[in-house]
Amino acid sequence: MNSIPPIFLSHGSPMLLLNPGRTGAAWRRLAAELPRPRAILAVSAHWTTRLAAVSASPRPATIHDFYGFPEALYELDYAPPGSAELASRVAGLVPGIRVDALRGLDHGAWAPLSLMVPAADVPVIQLAVMPEADATAHFELGRRLAPLAREGVLLLASGSLTHNLYEMVPDAPDDIALPHVAEFSDWFADKLGRSDIAALLDWEASAPHGRRAHPTPEHLLPLFVALGAAGEHARASAVHRGYQLGALAMDAYRFNPAA
Repeated sequence: MNSIPPIFLSHGSPMLLLNPGRTGAAWRRLAAELPRPRAILAVSAHWTTRLAAVSASPRPATIHDFYGFPEALYELDYAPPGSAELASRVAGLVPGIRVDALRGLDHGAWAPLSLMVPAADVPVIQLAVMPEADATAHFELGRRLAPLAREGVLLLASGSLTHNLYEMVPDAPDDIALPHVAEFSDWFADKLGRSDIAALLDWEASAPHGRRAHPTPEHLLPLFVALGAAGEHARASAVHRGYQLGALAMDAYRFNPAA
């Protein structure tokens, strides 16, 4: 069975589903380049828990967890099967994890997947992030999940490389960033390219404008799960870099295991 590298996507505004642009095109290209997964474990910034949790719904519902958008977005339904088998496997890899049999798919999962796997014919479950835990804890969580890649499971980490909604510029053209957003994004690109794990895990102190880019950490934490799941000496390659609304870096990375 083909090994599938973990990936991190910045999922941006739900409006991206109505106007996919360069970001949506990059997601589609990435999906075409990857081996077809037997199942997907989506690590979403929009499911936050105090302790580790994984979903196990046999038919996960589409959760429209956003407000004030066009009605067309609330009419979208993404209905893949779930996978009790994968949830059980995750529970075996992460001792003490809570299995949630009712949780559906929030837009951190179904929004990118609706463009990457539009047929919704690959089983999907979700993994929560834990905002009270740090980057290192999520990196270690990812390391526990590393065997899944060799078993044909795509670990899709969905968040945002930057996420300060208070600084969004509604009329900003795509790919125009506030200066501090570009600095933060460039710092991550450099450290990921160098596989500087120590600096990345210390991002709050080491990255420029860390807490300004992320007043709360939940949208960055999925990246560290993907980084840990890729294994020691993995190399990150950028599959897309760009900006929306001035404050949202739309960067996406593929984490390639060491040769």
